[in-house]
Amino acid sequence: MSGREFLVRDLDKMWFEYDKQNDILYINFGDSAEEADEEFLSENGEIAFRIKDGRIVSIMIIGFSSKAGITVI
Repeated sequence: MSGREFLVRDLDKMWFEYDKQNDILYINFGDSAEEADEEFLSENGEIAFRIKDGRIVSIMIIGFSSKAGITVI
């Protein structure tokens, strides 16, 4: 993420959503999903960070089940 630092707020309002069809785990911070100003991918392209006003509003983990070593039925 180009050496920049970002804040994570509202940890007490963190919630998860799983997209079974695309095998993506969404980790959201805040009451609801927010629109992002920017989005960055990890070096391997498997984790996306969504940024708004200098803070992380969500993290998307692509290929979650294989990374977690679980089978989703």
